[in-house]
Amino acid sequence: MKSKYILPLAAILLSITLGFSQETLQKENMGWMENWTNFEVNKTDYPTYDEILPNVISSDLNLNSDITYLITGTVYVIEGATLTIPKGTIIRCDYEDPANLVVSRGSKLIAEGTNADPIVFTSNKSPNSRSNGDWGGISILGNAETNTIEGKENLIKGHFETQHSVYGGTNNDEETTILKYVRIEFGGKSHNQSKVNGLSLYALGKKSVVENIMVSYSADDSFEWHGGQVVAKNLISYKSNDDDYDFTAGFQGELVNVMAIRHPYIASSKGSYAIEIDGIKPSSIPEKSKITSVDITGAILISLADESNFNYTKAAISLNNQAKLYINDSKISGFSDVVRLDKSYNTLALIQESFNLDNSFFNIHKKGVILNNKLSDLAQLALKYNRFTKVFQHVSDLFSDPTDSANPQFTLKKSLNNYMVIQ
Repeated sequence: MKSKYILPLAAILLSITLGFSQETLQKENMGWMENWTNFEVNKTDYPTYDEILPNVISSDLNLNSDITYLITGTVYVIEGATLTIPKGTIIRCDYEDPANLVVSRGSKLIAEGTNADPIVFTSNKSPNSRSNGDWGGISILGNAETNTIEGKENLIKGHFETQHSVYGGTNNDEETTILKYVRIEFGGKSHNQSKVNGLSLYALGKKSVVENIMVSYSADDSFEWHGGQVVAKNLISYKSNDDDYDFTAGFQGELVNVMAIRHPYIASSKGSYAIEIDGIKPSSIPEKSKITSVDITGAILISLADESNFNYTKAAISLNNQAKLYINDSKISGFSDVVRLDKSYNTLALIQESFNLDNSFFNIHKKGVILNNKLSDLAQLALKYNRFTKVFQHVSDLFSDPTDSANPQFTLKKSLNNYMVIQ
């Protein structure tokens, strides 16, 4: 391929081997993905359902892993009830009366799978007939803070019953949910002409647990956070139609070990990103500390682009309305650029404060930072101290086994010292 990464300030590009910490990237542990994940979900034959969940759960309900359940229409968990789902439970989700699970504010979802026995929410269609957006998704509503102009309380997306759709408050310490080893497959269907994501997390308290979650083939975003404060880890978004990880409404949290695998032909009409972050609504003036701010360690953001279709790709990351992102020990490959910044980033100081990429590697085919103002050239300096490929490379040339249909691997084939570094 002839396309190259071109930095306007060419003098800062040095092919050197000193001064760059590569241990984390070269010794990454992909073991967290083993056993519980499934990259061939359309081939999996799940058991037929035995019971239909009630559409209103107003008292504590414990499911049984020996029973396969069906959600048809919207199931609301309300009035402080707790829905507990044990390891190994399969929940099929109706496509004819599209399923949604809404856990209202003050109620709780405890879904604790294990590495050997994950919990699965999947389409009720048969193998090889499932597709993005067969059903809706899971929405969990908490009491933590947001930064929206409406104040502490807001309504979730999807036009669900209003009395069960309010989220937000002042309890940042709340244990809103416990999610461990959960797969969510073929969700993201709009509800009443309003978008629904595979997993929507509204104002989660910091004591919530979100670990080892895989969202596959969502018709909208795979994961979306609206405000709240939480640390989440070991997340996978696989071939989403829209964004893989979306943050808004003043989210203040951290992600550790996240993966996004995208196909260059699969995207929404407005454009899709591996990570999209919205800082503040233009009409609101929250405290500066409440601007959406995300820390990510150990991201693997991959577009499976090749010579025939890499021009269809966009930036891996989109930052809007002064959102903040610190991302480190990560790999970004197959996109046009690393990051797109909107017009709100109008000073060099704001750019430096808002976006930091550290100890990471990228393989792109355009400039690196998209910023349509006079700071465009200087904005490329946001990528300094990271390694990159001088010439855009196919994903199979870079990584160990990225196209394995059952167990893709993204360990770099060559030492990082083979690549350029921005010094």
